[in-house]
Amino acid sequence: MRYFIKLAYNGTNYHGWQSQPNASSVQETLNNAVSVVLNSEVNLMGAGRTDTGVHAKEMYAHFDFETQLESQNLIHKLNSYLPKDIVVYDIIPVQDEAHARFDATKRTYEYHINTFKDAFLQDLSWYFHQKLDIDLMNEASKLLFDHTDFQCFSKVNTDVNTFDCTIFEAHWQQENNKLVFTISANRFLRNMVRAIVGTLVNVGLQKITLEDFNEIIKSKNRDKAGFSVPAHGLYLTKIDYGYID
Repeated sequence: MRYFIKLAYNGTNYHGWQSQPNASSVQETLNNAVSVVLNSEVNLMGAGRTDTGVHAKEMYAHFDFETQLESQNLIHKLNSYLPKDIVVYDIIPVQDEAHARFDATKRTYEYHINTFKDAFLQDLSWYFHQKLDIDLMNEASKLLFDHTDFQCFSKVNTDVNTFDCTIFEAHWQQENNKLVFTISANRFLRNMVRAIVGTLVNVGLQKITLEDFNEIIKSKNRDKAGFSVPAHGLYLTKIDYGYID
């Protein structure tokens, strides 16, 4: 039987989601916990990868187990075993062919910026004190909808067949000293959100114009885009599937 596991994590202490040698990862930590609790070796397949220091308010992974599981009891046991920065919310039985990565239809990220120094947000939001033109940044965000090829925002030498992504949502909101950029798409390239935010910040600083921003996307050249903002301000916030509420 196949199960989806819904979880969240603070990525501060992890080298991303993906298991890797000699580094602590969310996937490895969760694999170990599920294997211990079920007394059987389990390998989870995640809905995607997050980089070192990136957080997830909503993440899904799937695993297979021979017998039917009692979800609430398993959730309690896992949360008792897992470290405090990883939490399991739900375990959902699905069809055997369901796939946490390939069945996702939309993913949503947020990038958090605090404009006044906050001792409690140092690992959870990027502190940036320079004044930004949020209206201009929102105008630039709208230009993302005019494009599908986002190679200019992708990490170079990445192993993908296409740089095409369909953007569903992209906008900034400001509340007091906090700025949040929300973006959703059918898929994302490696480092894409952090590079988009860095380039939009350059728009907000009026270092580049809206026309410049549009030309950067058309160039397909990572060197022309802006800097990659720090990982600790980035959150994976939602993953959509057609068969999970």
